[in-house]
Amino acid sequence: MKRTIYDAEHEAFRDTVRGYIESELVPNAEKWEADRIVDRSAYVAAGKHGLIGFNMPEEYGGGGSDDFRFNAIIDEEIAKAGVPGPGLSLHNDVVAPYFKDLTTDEQKERWLPGITTGETIIAVAMTEPGAGSDLAGIRTSAVRDGDDWILNGSKTFISSGINSDLVVVVARTDPEAGHKGFTLLVVERGMEGFSRGRKLDKMGMHAQDTAELHFENVRVPNANVLGKEGRGFYHLMQNLPSERLSIAISAIAGARETWRQTLQYAKDRKAFGQPIGSFQHNRFLLAEMDTELDVTEQYVDRCLQAIVDGELTAVEAAKAKWWATEVAKKVVDQCVQLHGGYGWMMEYRVCRDYVDGRIMTIFGGTTEIMKEIIGRDLGL
Repeated sequence: MKRTIYDAEHEAFRDTVRGYIESELVPNAEKWEADRIVDRSAYVAAGKHGLIGFNMPEEYGGGGSDDFRFNAIIDEEIAKAGVPGPGLSLHNDVVAPYFKDLTTDEQKERWLPGITTGETIIAVAMTEPGAGSDLAGIRTSAVRDGDDWILNGSKTFISSGINSDLVVVVARTDPEAGHKGFTLLVVERGMEGFSRGRKLDKMGMHAQDTAELHFENVRVPNANVLGKEGRGFYHLMQNLPSERLSIAISAIAGARETWRQTLQYAKDRKAFGQPIGSFQHNRFLLAEMDTELDVTEQYVDRCLQAIVDGELTAVEAAKAKWWATEVAKKVVDQCVQLHGGYGWMMEYRVCRDYVDGRIMTIFGGTTEIMKEIIGRDLGL
């Protein structure tokens, strides 16, 4: 079905994204995969191509655009390319809004220029060894000491945990205040007591670094409080819908490309003297997947328009996130099956998509948590 969400300006931007992928990501993909980390230069190159900072204020070198469709195009094209690259969706869609919307003028002067060029890599640290989807279970704490905060605790599963220069840390600053007891603190590379644990050995997405972070009596100046003290939980809730929509966009775009390549494989691969796609079961399976992808894409596009219009709700984003990622998981699994033994070989993209995409029903809020959000909204 024809998509109507993008106009000519967006499609021109898509060409820029594809140029970046071909010139910067494709030639380095094997090396980054082997090294288990993306080189920092990939972020700087993204900045030079205008793929970082387009949603930052112009006075700090940004593009001044709040049109999330540009974010979506980057997410789509990187997902379709299926090559290792920097965490641009994390940088642009998830963490950058905290720095754009919550910073003081002084903080903007300090941080936004580097974030805009890609020279400063950013991350957010929410998840802990004992607190994942349940943010209320966070134990990392910070205690006020004069003009500073003394931060202690550990975080895990932190995307860009190794490469990051600025980490937005969710800390409990008032143990008696419940959801009103959390504050966002920006920890900078090199602060005494801040250390990075092991780079985690994941099933897939090897080139995108995920790490443990440790904070032992880290002295964080009060000037590094992001947003308002005690409002950290609410700041997080405000940004989570865009993160979840971003994941949905990537999931469907990636699965659509996996399906497209599988369709071609089904036409070329022969068994019993005929293309495997000509067997009724396989033909029906490919037809079902095409339909599911089309229908899901239309809902995701509607959510994309809603976020552009400032109307996307947390419940709508939760619906998009769990449904799109579960559809993508199902589609890629079926594509592996259609490839037979070749689907188990890492030289085939479908195999890489299978291991790289499995995380999507988990990070950004699990499918189960998304359903819980929706169910509560129903008054249940």
